[in-house]
Amino acid sequence: MTRIKCFISEVTVLIFLLTCSFQPVLSQPKRGKFIKIFDGKSFKGWEADTTFWRIEKGVAIGQVLSGQTIKRNSFLIWKDGETANFEFKAQYRISPEGNSGVQYRSEAVKDVPYSLKGYQADIDGSNTYTGQNYDECGRGFLAMRGQKVILRTNEKPLITDSTSLGNSESLKALIKSGWNDIHIIAKGNKMHHYINGVLMSETIEEDTVKGKSSGLLGLQVHVMPKMKVEFRKIYIKRL
Repeated sequence: MTRIKCFISEVTVLIFLLTCSFQPVLSQPKRGKFIKIFDGKSFKGWEADTTFWRIEKGVAIGQVLSGQTIKRNSFLIWKDGETANFEFKAQYRISPEGNSGVQYRSEAVKDVPYSLKGYQADIDGSNTYTGQNYDECGRGFLAMRGQKVILRTNEKPLITDSTSLGNSESLKALIKSGWNDIHIIAKGNKMHHYINGVLMSETIEEDTVKGKSSGLLGLQVHVMPKMKVEFRKIYIKRL
């Protein structure tokens, strides 16, 4: 009887250890499948300055109220993983004066809370920049809406195509004043930004110094006198 009890105890401990050892793997998004990364109820798996970020009715809301002071762009940062080869999908809505974006393959700015630098799928309420690729705290404009661009070390962005996607104004006409779908595909050194299912820009990264192959994901509230941006139905798929 004693041997049987010891055996059961050993098996129980083994199962416990195996469960604990596999837990970090199970918490990561599965490859090839879209995983919901925002539960609509809490900031579980995320971090943010709640002065500017809150949740209402399943929506993550970033807002600067009139009279508030925001000194630096503030990000709702996903802490449960990194973006390397991936697809991102979400729906967003932004106020006419708003400025925002989806940050990816990015890194934290040292000693500045809730701040990121790196690639950004740009979003703004006037749709001047929506769909472009912008390097936050870095090289600035990489690929404008309607452009296919190659980035090379110590060179200006090389525009290889500015007609096949449509021009900036024709693409702008496809962006709605309400909810829009944003879709980012980043695989290897190629990055594609889609709005409402339409390709807005293509970036090929060949800069061996400033290019990034992986990093953090974040949603932006920009320094503005006032603005509001909303995100819902946020998904990631690892490629």
